[in-house]
Amino acid sequence: MDKPVKASNTPYVTPVEAGKSYYWCACGRSKKQPLCDGSHAGTGFTPLKYDAKETKSVDFCGCKQTKTPPLCDKSACSTS
Repeated sequence: MDKPVKASNTPYVTPVEAGKSYYWCACGRSKKQPLCDGSHAGTGFTPLKYDAKETKSVDFCGCKQTKTPPLCDKSACSTS
C-alpha cells in the first residue's frame, strides 16, 4: 500500500487533554478515525504520535494528505 485511504473530506475535530498522547491513523483504514485501531498491520504505514501540550480541540487530518501530519492543513481536503 503506497497511498493512504482517504477517510474523510474534512478534518476530525477532536478534543485532546494536556499531557496525553494520541496516535493518529496514517493509513486511513482505522474504524476509530482519526485515531489508530491497529488496522495498519501489513500496510507499511504506522500511526503518528501526537503529544497534547494543552487541553483543547485539534483538527486531525481526515484525507491523510496533509503536509503537516497529523494536523489538517486543508490543502487536499476535497481534491485527493
